[in-house]
Amino acid sequence: MKILTAFISLLFLTSSPTPKKDIYWGQIGHRTVGHIADGMLSRKATKHVKRVLGTETLAEVSTWMDDIKSDNAYRYAGSWHYCTIPDGMTYETAPTQEGGDIVWAIEKIVKELKAGDLSAEDEAKNLKFLVHLVGDIHQPLHVGNGEDRGGNDVKVQWFGTNTNLHSVWDGRMIDGKQMSYTEFADWVNHPTKTEVKTLQAATVRDWAMESMSYRSQVYAVPENGRLGYLYSYQNFDLVKQRIKQAGVRLAGVINEIYK
Repeated sequence: MKILTAFISLLFLTSSPTPKKDIYWGQIGHRTVGHIADGMLSRKATKHVKRVLGTETLAEVSTWMDDIKSDNAYRYAGSWHYCTIPDGMTYETAPTQEGGDIVWAIEKIVKELKAGDLSAEDEAKNLKFLVHLVGDIHQPLHVGNGEDRGGNDVKVQWFGTNTNLHSVWDGRMIDGKQMSYTEFADWVNHPTKTEVKTLQAATVRDWAMESMSYRSQVYAVPENGRLGYLYSYQNFDLVKQRIKQAGVRLAGVINEIYK
């Protein structure tokens, strides 16, 4: 009987879902952004991307910047995933972030890539950084208010699992749809020509202020912190919108770099 009880307990432990690690837009979100951009590159940009990345696509390198976080050689880029703009401030009036922030990093990387004098290794590194960061800046909680580490300190339950608000936006809502990144891209990637033109005309700082503008919607969490179907229903259109915008804009930036 004791052996049977122990076996049942072990079976329960090994089959129970464990909380997901917090991973910036999640694998599916980032790859969707990259996949959308892959399909919108100009012929010239496509040629250069293949030269720089070899057989890898923008979708495939989109999570590289998260993969390297355990490598001390890239510790300098840790603060590049986000920026802080307190309520009532703009990017220009907000305190400067030590080590650089996501807006500063994107502007720096684009300038370096346009200059065209990087080594092959540094060009590949910068392009991989760019793919990831354009995705990150479109996740509303990567433009933090300076009070809760971009929602990481806002404890909630997602369908009964303890987590935080940042994690819900990074991946849990997307993962709940049980789609591959190509399926998700097919779902959201239907911009009109006018929309593409408008989206690609916006600046990096515009993207950050857009993310900030959704703060009241993102933080509309019930007092008990229990999130599920209703919260996803109320916010998933925004998730889709930001993923699409990120993909379209990423393509626009890369086309501009390699024009």
